[in-house]
Amino acid sequence: MRYRVMIIIPAFNEAQILPQVIKSTRQQTLLWRPQIVVVNDGSGDATDEVARQAGATVVTHRLNRGLGAALGTGLAYAKQVGADIAVTLDADGQHDPADIRKVMAPIIKRQADVVIGTRLNSNRGRMPLDRLTVNWLSNLVTWLLFGVWTSDSQSGFRAFSKQAIQSLRLKTERMEVSSEIFGEIHRHRLRLAEVPIRVIYTDYSRRKGQSSLNAGQIFFKLMLRLAR
Repeated sequence: MRYRVMIIIPAFNEAQILPQVIKSTRQQTLLWRPQIVVVNDGSGDATDEVARQAGATVVTHRLNRGLGAALGTGLAYAKQVGADIAVTLDADGQHDPADIRKVMAPIIKRQADVVIGTRLNSNRGRMPLDRLTVNWLSNLVTWLLFGVWTSDSQSGFRAFSKQAIQSLRLKTERMEVSSEIFGEIHRHRLRLAEVPIRVIYTDYSRRKGQSSLNAGQIFFKLMLRLAR
């Protein structure tokens, strides 16, 4: 069976590294030729231009709305065009596109509806201590709020089945979306799986990623989300 696969890359001011991310993604997916969609989240640099030049489809927010809004836009587009599988990747080069097939495998085998590429169960790359601490606390908060345990709630490397694409309704617009996804998994009784992935930390990706400083703010926003 041939699947219609979409690779969704949320991007905010990523012109420096994005062409290489798109090139690597295309090289690793030549056999099934997915549609690569960059959600340009109100970037002030040439993110839009370099993504188009690299051959990606670009969907643009005129203003910067945040990671959650970018993921929501990407998944809405996947639903609109009838994608069978959607895979999300970070735009900062942290993820290895060679792992895309591995992350999609449980969906292709009909064992899961949502797959998380976990950085915690892999020996291929080490998560820095500060990120490890924030991630563990986020996992705990995700479990307390949504009743779903995961080893890597903040991973941006995910795969969604057609059922998940059709079901998810993301309301948060910023970093708290990573935990909200698990609330949607619980609400729609979607099957969850995890697979180990390689993580590539560089000075650039560490500057672009989530910091420990906004963990409290994310928790507060999640509480507001539940109160609605």
